[in-house]
Amino acid sequence: MKSFHLYWFSAVREALTTCLSSSISRSIPPPLSYVISLDLIILYLLYCGSYFLHSLPSLPFRLFRITSLRSNFLPSFPVSLHPSFVYFSFLSFIPLFFPSFRCGHCKKLAPEFEKAASRLKGSVQLAKVDCTTNSETCSRFGVSGYPTLRIFRYGKDSAPYDGPRTAEGIYETMRRQTGPDSMHLKTKDDLKAFVNNHDASIVGVFSGTDSPRLAEFLKAATLLREQFRFAHSTNLQLAEEHGANSECVLLFRPPRLANAFEDSIVIFRDYLTIGSLRRFIRDHIYGLCPHMTIENRDRLRVRDLLTAYYALDYHHNIPGSNYWRNRVMKVASKYVGRGLTFSIANKKDFLLELEEDFGMGTSDGGELPFITIRTRLGHKYTMREEFTRDGASLQRFLEDYFAGRLKRYIKSEPIPEKNSGAVKVVVAESFDQVVNDPDKNVLIQFFSPLCPHCKKLEPVYGELAETLRSDPKIVIAKMNALANDVPLGYDVQGFPTIYFAPVGRKDEPVRYQGTRELKDFLRFLKREASHHLVLSGFKDEL
Repeated sequence: MKSFHLYWFSAVREALTTCLSSSISRSIPPPLSYVISLDLIILYLLYCGSYFLHSLPSLPFRLFRITSLRSNFLPSFPVSLHPSFVYFSFLSFIPLFFPSFRCGHCKKLAPEFEKAASRLKGSVQLAKVDCTTNSETCSRFGVSGYPTLRIFRYGKDSAPYDGPRTAEGIYETMRRQTGPDSMHLKTKDDLKAFVNNHDASIVGVFSGTDSPRLAEFLKAATLLREQFRFAHSTNLQLAEEHGANSECVLLFRPPRLANAFEDSIVIFRDYLTIGSLRRFIRDHIYGLCPHMTIENRDRLRVRDLLTAYYALDYHHNIPGSNYWRNRVMKVASKYVGRGLTFSIANKKDFLLELEEDFGMGTSDGGELPFITIRTRLGHKYTMREEFTRDGASLQRFLEDYFAGRLKRYIKSEPIPEKNSGAVKVVVAESFDQVVNDPDKNVLIQFFSPLCPHCKKLEPVYGELAETLRSDPKIVIAKMNALANDVPLGYDVQGFPTIYFAPVGRKDEPVRYQGTRELKDFLRFLKREASHHLVLSGFKDEL
């Protein structure tokens, strides 16, 4: 062990010598600047570095050098970054994950992020920065909530990452960032291989490389590649087998979802623009009853959606997975055009969501599908009657839904008996009454009782409420987002998340993204509120 420590002492000393000379030449103070000598720095690292000693031998140390953090220097795999350190990499783009390691959402995302990094190694890099110790770095990139994910391309901040937050979803989303926007298909075998995929496929067939429709198709593929799979061909014979003898776009639904209730291929023959193609894909890609996953649920839930949850597995048991789906589709086909869409999902993938959002117990449904409806307005309903194989119970449930006879399911804490504090406590049952009051401007904070950032904000938020307490037209409120349903329109991915619901625009809440200081809150409210603020005991220097 002694020789091991001496080995790493020597290696670290050499690396830090290079690092410090580089940092000094760039007029950047070295980390741990309060430690005077280089040897003391190393001793400090060895003393504090149980993690350092555990991890360092596994790193390909010779491939990296430590350098000051610039926008074009990003790590090649998930590591926590000191604001003055980063691992140098030559790959072109990565998603950067800004967590707070005391944040529940961050802890939930961390293992998924690590799994995705392992699968993407060699093609896409993932990295993370701990914002609790690197506040300056996170502030530079406008991070105000946790976790925040951003994509960097060629060393520059490119765009926020808005994809799914599971290992599979991150992997698929980032994998689509590599390779061509649209695959070039030359033969029928190429087409067959491309469409034989777990996901739907969009294939454009054109008369030649100079076709203006092809150029427009490729533009659309560039814009939509993160969501859908695209391919193109200049061989018109590929379309003839599918009933088309001229330029067109073929939408192939996933082969595993083939059924007797709808076509597996839909043809787009209209005038091709980016907008028209986008609408065509949106209206046809999912079909009558798609397979909802963690990755595509947000796209499906933009409409009122009924979902049947059961033990489906399209990787190992396609016929068994389609057994209940066919029974759902038989009933669903009677309600086409009524404003309700249908889907199926693997119950195991959504177990926690079903328990928290719909109060599903471990005994609910058993092997039978568990049926829910979630509307785009956030209203939720569950079918408590057992699902029957003939679909009769599902049909009765739907008749009650369309007739308005179903009672909504709401997860909510009890409405507080007393609510006389400056900061008003809101629960799901009272959200409409307080936040959506048409005569009040409301600042609402969504918090978690376990979140240290929320606790740190409490005195400032309380002072803000006291400052505006005499203003009859404004309300400062907060809601426990873990114990209450968060209404649609409020995107709460981390804590605290703060929104402003102004008078006259309750359906367009404004997210607060400034610093969490009293003056900044007041400046924001003065800009967004529909009236002149009435301040108590605060010198108006805004």
